[in-house]
Amino acid sequence: MYLLAHDAEAHAPYDRARTALLVRAAALTDLALRGRLGQDGDTVTASGTPPTGDVVLDGVLRDAQDGHGFKYLMRRHRKRTLTAVEDQLAAAGLVTLKELRAPFGARRLTVTDPAVPAAVHARVATALHGTTPVAELPATDAALLALAAAGGIGSVISRREHKTHRARVDACTKSLANLAPGLEHALRALPTTMIAAQGGMGGS
Repeated sequence: MYLLAHDAEAHAPYDRARTALLVRAAALTDLALRGRLGQDGDTVTASGTPPTGDVVLDGVLRDAQDGHGFKYLMRRHRKRTLTAVEDQLAAAGLVTLKELRAPFGARRLTVTDPAVPAAVHARVATALHGTTPVAELPATDAALLALAAAGGIGSVISRREHKTHRARVDACTKSLANLAPGLEHALRALPTTMIAAQGGMGGS
């Protein structure tokens, strides 16, 4: 998700505040796809005791054990999660990271191999423009398309494409309800959540 949101020319996410929410939403979706998150009423439930082996996912999984809803969990600790993802990508050699002497801890991130984000973009483009029924798409690709559309990442799906392929995007978003209805609802509310977050509302 981070690589989809990364702006190569700016050496940063296309919008840091929005990307923090998208990365957090992607982590929750990843955990749901792994069968580690479910839903009981309006509350997210965590299952399984072994850690996932991924530092970022394990942190989100711990947060999910406190009995909140998906929308709350998308906002919670989002800045911390974004920083952790960047650190993880840097440790894996996928990006180079430079801390800048600027307010609010600005960072300059450069993707080391442009082929890596290009491959992710290609997968999502295939999910958007392909003829394979949404039900038969890889679940991760359908989720990434739904997230990119909700987050307004123009380099992944333009406004025109969103309008033209609205039914397909909607089907990808709806598929998240098979994991947990609250996850679909939280993603559909993500554009509004992003506006609220940029206005200083919500947890950090």
